[in-house]
This record gives sequence, structure tokens and C-alpha cells, in this order.
Amino acid sequence: MLDKHLHPRLKPGLNQLAATLDKPFITPDGLTLAGFAIGVLALPFLALGWYPAALLAIVLNRLLDGLDGALARRRGLTDAGGFLDITLDFLFYALVPFGFALAAPADNAIAAAWLLFAFMGTGSSFLAFAALAGKHDIDNPGYAHKSLYYIGGLTEGTETIALFVLCCLFPAHFALFAWTFGALCWLTTTTRIWSGYITLKSLPR
Repeated sequence: MLDKHLHPRLKPGLNQLAATLDKPFITPDGLTLAGFAIGVLALPFLALGWYPAALLAIVLNRLLDGLDGALARRRGLTDAGGFLDITLDFLFYALVPFGFALAAPADNAIAAAWLLFAFMGTGSSFLAFAALAGKHDIDNPGYAHKSLYYIGGLTEGTETIALFVLCCLFPAHFALFAWTFGALCWLTTTTRIWSGYITLKSLPR
């Protein structure tokens, strides 16, 4: 819901940083992999209850995720880079709830499973429509700079990162946050399935 409003505000700063990083030995795919490696550190940090360290790993992961796209736009977007980026993004999103489940299984495991179940809905509806939108050359004016079609919804990247930040700041309330956000994710999935089906159904055969 907030991505389309936040991205234009972040883009100038990310573009400036990308210009500074635009060196022959730095590649967009390299930034993607480095960001994912840092993001993976959130898993053991969360499992050990080191929530400030996990928060730092999450923030750095998202910063590098923005920078890899900005650098890729300077050099030219590639399908391989877009594939790598979105795949590692979804793996990162999944490891954070798993980390909270490991941190306090008795309190968090069921809520984390609910959240991962909900992420399956948002992720599958997002990727399935993106694949078919690419096949039919459906324009996505709000995200023309992206490698894939970005179908909107109530819970997008901005909201998900806000959730992770809140969970790290207030880990005792993870279960409440997870149950609530998971329900919102299912609203997103429902609207995506409906709007995606109607959009594809209306296309000429």
C-alpha cells in the first residue's frame, strides 16, 4: 500500500549512493548477494535473542536491496538480476519469522507459522501474476523501473519491513504482530487473486 508513495522519495538518495558505488568491481548482483548474506545473519541473531543486532542486519539488507536496483538501473536491468533479487527477497522475508520462532518456540512458533502461511499467499499471488503480466506485456506504470510487474496490495514491502522493525523493538509482542499482520496479508492475497483473475480474464485470447 505504501510502496508506491515511498519509492519516489527514496529513489533520489539511492541513486546518489549508487553513483558513488558505480565502480567496475561492484556489480548489482554482488550487492544483492552481499545484502542477502547480511540479512541471513538476522536468523541466528533472532534465535539468540540479539534483537538490536537482528534489526541492524534487517535494515542493512533492505538498504543494499535498494542500492542493487539503483545500480542496475544505471547499468541496465537484466532478467537474471531481477530473478536473483526477488528470489532472495522472499527467502529473507521468510527467515525473519522463523528466527522469532526459534527465539521463543512456546510463545512464537504458531504465530510465526501463521505469518509464513500468509506470506505464501502474498508471495504466490504476486509472482504468479507477475509471470503472466510479463507474458501479456501488461504495463505497470507505477513500477516501470522494476524487472517484474508489481501488483499492489494492503501489505507490501514497506509494511513488511515496518512489521520486522516493530518485532525487533518489541519482541515480547511478536505473536500479536504476527497474527494481525498475517490477517492483513490474507486480505492482500484475496484482493490480488480477484483483481489478477479479472485482469487476465479480460485480455483478448
